[in-house]
Amino acid sequence: MALFLYPNNLGGGRMSESMFDLPTIHIEAETLPEAWEKAVLECWEKGTQIATQYDNPGDPPSRDCSIVIAVEDPLAQPRIHRAIPGGIDDLEVYRQEVVDGIHDHWIDPKAGKWQYTYHERCANYRVPGLVEAINQIDYVVDTLVDAPHSRRAQIVLWKPWEDAGISHPACLQRLWFRIFGDRLVMSAHMRSNDAFKAAFMNMYAFTDLQRVVAERISEKLGREIKVGQYNHIADSFHIYGSYFSEFEGFLRSVETRTWEQRTYRTDDPDIAKWFEEAREKIATSLAEEQAGG
Repeated sequence: MALFLYPNNLGGGRMSESMFDLPTIHIEAETLPEAWEKAVLECWEKGTQIATQYDNPGDPPSRDCSIVIAVEDPLAQPRIHRAIPGGIDDLEVYRQEVVDGIHDHWIDPKAGKWQYTYHERCANYRVPGLVEAINQIDYVVDTLVDAPHSRRAQIVLWKPWEDAGISHPACLQRLWFRIFGDRLVMSAHMRSNDAFKAAFMNMYAFTDLQRVVAERISEKLGREIKVGQYNHIADSFHIYGSYFSEFEGFLRSVETRTWEQRTYRTDDPDIAKWFEEAREKIATSLAEEQAGG
């Protein structure tokens, strides 16, 4: 793994001038943390400066670009970058939210609670006028079992009749799947993606959903379908000005720490134990919540 060194250009201004209004960046990497780190650094280096709807007075403009990230083997080790916000517990909670829907019951817009979850949009997509919800994950599996080369196996998350009027509409827009040989390729398309504080957790959870879909297809086909290439596409891939000082610490860590010191392997017994403890905490919390009504 090469070390990517970028000067700390925290004073503003683009480090790499472009004639385009919105720079478009393409990243290729073997593993998830390598891809994410490259992407964040390229956004910092080449992104344009623009204000956002979430800026506080005095915040510097964000760094922003459009990006296409291609990960050759998203389940390969090392699987995790240590610069994730929170820690292993938060990462596992988010994974279970996306893959298992552990917090779908928190959806209750009228009570001021969550307006949606990604899992709910994927597995329980409701359309006005339709009595039954649509399980789009089932649709993807069935479509690719019938025709592995189909280009129609996709999940859409945007609801124009709802999302145009809410404060935090879905960032993930769609997931697209296709089988090449014995490998399931998946592309995730996001309208907006916080490069530093959200993108890695998104990529980690989405590729675990890719794993689940591959396993379900394998079971129905009677042959192994492996997890293949993962593509992460964001129209706005941004680093917020509000946390530039924190980001400076990330830049220093890239310059001073080895690759092994910047990543975790999920096949490491110590890391596996952390995940097991996180799963136990989550299960206990959900049980207590259910018992409390």
